[in-house]
Parts: sequence; C-alpha cells; structure tokens
Amino acid sequence: MAAAGLSGLGGLYLLGDGIARLGRQITPFPKPVEDGSVKNTGAYGLVRHPMYGGVLLMTLAWSLASSPLALVPWPVAAGFLDAKRRREEAWLVEEYPDYEEYRRDVRHSFVPLIW
Repeated sequence: MAAAGLSGLGGLYLLGDGIARLGRQITPFPKPVEDGSVKNTGAYGLVRHPMYGGVLLMTLAWSLASSPLALVPWPVAAGFLDAKRRREEAWLVEEYPDYEEYRRDVRHSFVPLIW
C-alpha cells in the first residue's frame, strides 16, 4: 500500500505542477501552440512530460491499491503516451530552437530518475 501512496502522490505532483506551469499552452493535442515557450522549471525541470508521467503514476497507484488485474491495461497506456511523446518532441524540436538543449538537460521523459 505504501508503493501505491508514493506513486499516487508523485503522480499528483507531476500532473498538477505540469498543468499549472503550462498554463494557457495546455492542449490535448501533441502539436505545440503558437507563441508558446519551452517550460523548464518545477516538474518540467525533472521530466520533459510531467503530465503524462503523472497520469501513468496515478493509474499505477490506483492499480496497486485496487487489484493486480488493473495493471493489465497499464502497458497499453504507457505505450500510447510514449508514442505521443515521440511525435510531440519531433514537433517541439521544429518549433523551439532551445528544445534540443532542454532535452539534453532533462534526460527523463515521464518519471524522475526512472523513465
């Protein structure tokens, strides 16, 4: 149960801080918005896609707390978000000249020190 709690709290932080820092740039689509900028503070200083990581950690927490069977669809969600991340990062590199440096500085995509 402790793993579920830690995963849930970590996910809540990543998701919440990611949303707050992205502000008006938030969109469900991977294409960057016009007149946006690269965020690199808070959760964005830990991982490049904190909202995706937050969702994955919170669903992992829910699965651990409720039923091991709930883990079955988790790899599908992770694969989908990773594919979305790859497409989004290709567009971010095109849109923002400083994104490549940010990607070198912030090495993890979803979960600090792990992934």
